[in-house]
Amino acid sequence: MKTIAFFNNKGGVGKTTLVYHLAWMYADLGFSVVAADLDPQANLSAVFLDEERLERLWPDDGHPDSILGAMSPILRGLGDIREPHLEPIADNLGLVAGDLGLSGFEAKLSSAWPACMEGDESAFRIESAFHRTILDAADQQSADLALIDVGPNLGAINRAAIIAANFVVFPLAPDLFSLQALRNVGPTLGEWRNAWRDRLERRPAVRDLELPSADIVPAGYIVMQHAVRAGRPVQAYQKWIKRIPDVYRRQVVPDLPGGGSSSTEDDEECLATLKHYRSLMAMAHEARKPMFHLRAADGALGGHIYAVQDCYRDFEKLAKAIAAKCDVRGISR
Repeated sequence: MKTIAFFNNKGGVGKTTLVYHLAWMYADLGFSVVAADLDPQANLSAVFLDEERLERLWPDDGHPDSILGAMSPILRGLGDIREPHLEPIADNLGLVAGDLGLSGFEAKLSSAWPACMEGDESAFRIESAFHRTILDAADQQSADLALIDVGPNLGAINRAAIIAANFVVFPLAPDLFSLQALRNVGPTLGEWRNAWRDRLERRPAVRDLELPSADIVPAGYIVMQHAVRAGRPVQAYQKWIKRIPDVYRRQVVPDLPGGGSSSTEDDEECLATLKHYRSLMAMAHEARKPMFHLRAADGALGGHIYAVQDCYRDFEKLAKAIAAKCDVRGISR
């Protein structure tokens, strides 16, 4: 089972929408998928579920069926993680629902990080809580892969979420802010990886404690939501798109052999350049389904039908590119 996190230090690039559509696409391709919402804003859960279901998941007297419920014994100082609830979305797609209350886990994680250097078992249980929760959820569904959505920051919650990932994919907008985010995120991931490996050398000799292996392998980047004219990004975005390959290579994968590329089009680290399906997005939100599942009954008429077909091909190609980079077996390009 492969675990893939989608991460950007900058918000608003379309990361959550990307995770949502990829989860559905992998399910369409025959994989068993777990989507894990580890962003305290719970945006991924709000895309998957309607407000009525979210209200039932977040009752006034406790949230046992969200990610917060799985963390609850640790937060209350009463034990280890609880078996997570896996919210059924489709036959082969389940969601570990997010929770706004997850932000309360930040302090626990911050305190546990240095305590791991002392070999403290409880600290290792706290830091590995997300990792073990995702594995438990994946076991419930015999999942082939788990996709993790995280918030746009470099705090303790995201550190624990990223440590749980075998691979990390970087959604980027073609602008100055995403370039700066790469300059922040790239070195930070290296620091987290090395620091966790140091801690693993001090792990307690406890058989029932399964810890993440600190892979955190950068799997490439995706240029999101650019405007298109005559099949190419408009000039306003070209300036930034041309700079992405060099910044990515220098800041995220500096040890990668070979020279950099001057264009995302021939950069092996660029997984896709996705255009903005503006009209389809509104329909998809209304129909509560991915854009490439829209039908005439949802309002996808005339030219929209071709846009839906293009959208499916784009996400299918992207899903296969990510699978190839992340060694997800059973899928062909």
